[in-house]
Amino acid sequence: MKILIYGTGGVGGYFGGKLAKAGNKVSFLARGKQLEALQGNGLQVKSYLEYFAIFPVKVSDNLSDFETPDLVILCVKSWQLEESAKNLYTFIDSKTLLLPLQNGADNYDKLTRLLPKNQVLAGLCKIISFVESPGVIYHPSFLPQIVFGEINNQQSERVLQLQKLFFQAGIVSIIPQNIQLEIWRKFLFICTVSGIGALTRMPIGINRSDKEIRDIMMLTAAEIKAVANQKNISLSESDLKSVFQAIDAQTPDTTASMQRDLMNDKPSELDNFNGYILSEGKRLGVATPVNAFIYHCLNPMEKKARNVF
Repeated sequence: MKILIYGTGGVGGYFGGKLAKAGNKVSFLARGKQLEALQGNGLQVKSYLEYFAIFPVKVSDNLSDFETPDLVILCVKSWQLEESAKNLYTFIDSKTLLLPLQNGADNYDKLTRLLPKNQVLAGLCKIISFVESPGVIYHPSFLPQIVFGEINNQQSERVLQLQKLFFQAGIVSIIPQNIQLEIWRKFLFICTVSGIGALTRMPIGINRSDKEIRDIMMLTAAEIKAVANQKNISLSESDLKSVFQAIDAQTPDTTASMQRDLMNDKPSELDNFNGYILSEGKRLGVATPVNAFIYHCLNPMEKKARNVF
């Protein structure tokens, strides 16, 4: 199968590497030092489960260097999705399937505003991985999963075939009964920990142990649930409880990617996380004062990183 990994960071490098190792025809879109390393030395995946290397790697920063793929797995940040969709519009054909895996609650909507709805799946991934050095992906813990499906939750033939592809590559994949609910469950976790982590600049172990900070995270999560419910997404009190069980299960030094980006003066997913809850709350008439406070406190750092002052 011809597969394009659109964005070769920790997520794209790991899953793309697994798919290539299984014998699929995988191409990688990358840039900068990552591109140079992949061109010169190939891709290395250092996982607690296994070590493997792929060489040579079909990689470029220009879509015109690739064949039209059967599947595009989008592994860029959520704020990069619209630009990615514009780039892909004239590159894909009517048979190309697109699967977004980045964090965020509205990735499907972003893609289908610019690309054919019947070619876009809804999805997410659960993985802890990052670029240890150019060309080297480090996966220290947690069994990776891809969760995906049709937006209407139909058990279509193409979804079942894609699950088979992942299984053959040794990737755990799940087709849930309600993909939208699963996306919001992950979003509930990532949005709850990201903003407060960026504000405190402390790892999750510190934040969860401080009663006042934990209370703020609980209020953040409650607002996210309220917005989701207004959108007919059935997040429940049980989901809130599960999120804090997941928070408590993280290793104490864990930090969120949005937090790390802001701490390193890089553009982040702030607008797609707390900012999204703020804007959707305003649109739907749901009060979100805690998410608003987090967003407005962090937005000057975001603007600085984007050079928009």
